[in-house]
Amino acid sequence: MTGLTTGVTTGVTTGVAAGVATGAARAATALEAARDHLLGLQAPEGWWKGELQTNVTMDAEDLLLREFLGVRTAEETAEAARWIRSQQRPDSTWANFHEGPADLSTTIEAYVALRLAGDPPSAPHMRAASAYVRGAGGIESARVFTRIWLALFGQWRWEDLPVIPPEIMFLPPWCPLNVYDWACWARQTIVPLTIVTAHRPVRPLPFGLPELRTGRPAPRAPRTGWDAAFAALDRALHRYERHPIAGLRRAALRRAAEWVVARQEADGSWGGIQPPWVYSLIALHLSGYGVDHPVMRAGLAGLDRFTIREDGTRRLEACQSPVWDTALAMTALLDAGLPRDHAALARAGEWLLREEIRGPGDWTVRRPGLAPGGWAFEFDNDGYPDVDDTAEVILALRRLGRPDARPALERGLRWMAGMVSRDGGFAAFDADNTRELCLRLPFCDFGAVIDPPSADVTAHVVEALAAEGMARSPVVRRAVVWLLRAQEPDGSWFGRWGANHVYGTGAVLPALVAAGVRPDAPCVRRAVAWLEAHQHPCGGWGEDMRSYRDPAWVGRGEPTASQTAWALIGLLAAGERGPSVDRGVAWLAGSQRPDGTWDEPHYTGTGFPGDFSINYHLYRLVFPVSALGRYLRLHETAGPEATP
Repeated sequence: MTGLTTGVTTGVTTGVAAGVATGAARAATALEAARDHLLGLQAPEGWWKGELQTNVTMDAEDLLLREFLGVRTAEETAEAARWIRSQQRPDSTWANFHEGPADLSTTIEAYVALRLAGDPPSAPHMRAASAYVRGAGGIESARVFTRIWLALFGQWRWEDLPVIPPEIMFLPPWCPLNVYDWACWARQTIVPLTIVTAHRPVRPLPFGLPELRTGRPAPRAPRTGWDAAFAALDRALHRYERHPIAGLRRAALRRAAEWVVARQEADGSWGGIQPPWVYSLIALHLSGYGVDHPVMRAGLAGLDRFTIREDGTRRLEACQSPVWDTALAMTALLDAGLPRDHAALARAGEWLLREEIRGPGDWTVRRPGLAPGGWAFEFDNDGYPDVDDTAEVILALRRLGRPDARPALERGLRWMAGMVSRDGGFAAFDADNTRELCLRLPFCDFGAVIDPPSADVTAHVVEALAAEGMARSPVVRRAVVWLLRAQEPDGSWFGRWGANHVYGTGAVLPALVAAGVRPDAPCVRRAVAWLEAHQHPCGGWGEDMRSYRDPAWVGRGEPTASQTAWALIGLLAAGERGPSVDRGVAWLAGSQRPDGTWDEPHYTGTGFPGDFSINYHLYRLVFPVSALGRYLRLHETAGPEATP
C-alpha cells in the first residue's frame, strides 16, 4: 500500500511539475515577444507614449471651439466628422467607453458636431440619434458643460445655467469655495469658465436644434440640506449677475485672465489636458485676445500635437502620458530581465531626468514650505507635477543605479513625501484637497472636482518609499494605516485612477508587502481571496467601468490583458504561486497577438470615476510584461518543485 501511495504521489508531483514547466516556457515565449514589441515602440528621444483614447466629445468640442473662434476649416471638419460617425453605435448613440451604455450628453455633442459638418437631421443616422436624445430627456437633461457649449451658440439660455462669478478669484485660500478648493483639473477649468459665463456670448449657428428638445424641464429631486442652500445661493448669484458691481467685476475678470495666461504651458496647453485648454482659449478670446495673439496662436498650434490623423479621419487625445508610459515601460523591461545598462533604458532614464520639475506650482498654496521636485504626466505640465507619476518614476529610475540620478531622486522623494495629506494618505496633485462643499454646487454635475487621497496613489508612494529604505519611516507607517482603513469590507481596494477594484487591489498588495506587512496577514489574505474569487473561468480578470456606479459590476467585466496583469502582480507580491497565478499567466500567453501585444478595446483607465474613462493603449503591453517577468523570476528562484 505504501509503495502504491508513493508511486501515485510521485506521478502527480511529476505531472504538476511538468505542467508548471510547460506554463513557464509559454510565459517565457510570450514575454520575449512582448518585450521586443515594447522596445520597438520607443521614440528616438527615449520616451514611450501610447494613445490615450477617450470619447468623441473631444472631437465635437474641438469643432465647436474652432467654430466659435472663426478658425474652423472644411478639411478639419470633414476629417473629424468621419471619426465621429465611425464611433456611432448600432443603436445610433455614442458612449463614453467601449460597450458602455449610451450617454446623453456625449450623443448631443456628437450630433451637433455632425450638424456643423453638414449632416442633415433627416439622415437615418441623425434621425435615430435625435430620437434617442428626446427619449432620454433631450437637451433639457444634458449635463451643465454640454449646455454651456449650446449656450455659446444660442441653443440654450445663459440665464438657465448655474452661476460661478469671476469674483471668486478674490477669495483667499482659507475661505470655502476659493479656487484652490477645487482639484487642479477642475480649478483650471472653472477659472476660465467664470470669464465665459460672465460675458455670456452668443454666436448663432446657421441651424436650430428643435429635434433635440422635449419642451419639458428636466425632472429634479427635491433639494434639502446643503443642496437647498446652494440652490438658494445660485438664485442669489443670478440676481447679482443682472447688476454686478462694475469695478469689482472688471477687476475680477482681469485677475482671472491673468491667472489663466500665467498657467499656459510651453506647448500651448493648460495642464496638458483638454477641458481647461478649450475653455481658456474661449475665455481669453472674450478677454480681447485675438486669434493671432501669441498666447492664442500657441494654444491652437498645440492642439495639433494632440491630433491623430489616420485613414482620412482626425481625432484628439484628451491628454498625453509620456512620463507615465515611460516609467511603466522601464519598470516592465527591467522586470523582463533587460540589463539596467541597456541602451533603451539609458535613453529613457536620460529623458526622464530632463523632465524633472524644479519650479513651484499651485501645490505650494497648501504646502508653501516644501521644496519643488517630482514629475508630471505629460510632455509639458510644469505647473502640476503629480505624486503618482513621481512615485512611478522613482521606482523606475532607482533600478538603473545611475549616480547622476540620485539628486533628482532625492528631490522627488522629499517632494512626494511632503505632499502627504493630514489623514496620512496621498492624492494625485494636491494635499488636503478634500473640501466636499465643492460637490454641492449646481455647476458640478460631471466629473470629480476634488482630489482626496486614494488607495492606488497612496500605495505607489508607499512602494517607492519602501524601495528607498524608508519602510519604517513615520510617513510610510501612517500611509499603511491609511491603506488598512481604506480596505473594503470584501477585501478589495477602490481604484481611483484605474478600473477599479482590480486596479486598487493590484496596487496595494505590493505596497503592503514592500512596507513589511506579512503575506499571511489577514488584510493580505482577504485581498488575495477577493482576487481569486473574481478570476474568470478562462483565467483572466476584468472589471467594467460601470463598477463605479453599479456595485453589481465590481470585479466583473470582460477579461483584459492589463487587468489580468494587475491581479497577477498583486497575487505574486502576496506570495501566491498556485493555480490562480498559473491560470492567469496561461490566459495572457494564450490571448497574445502574433506581434507580441494584446487586443484591449475595453477601457481600463479612469479620469473621473463613473464619468470619464480612458483606454491607455500602452497598458495592454507594459503591465503584462511586468507580470510575466515577475512570474518567471519567481519561478526560476523557487523552481518548479516548489509549486504545490
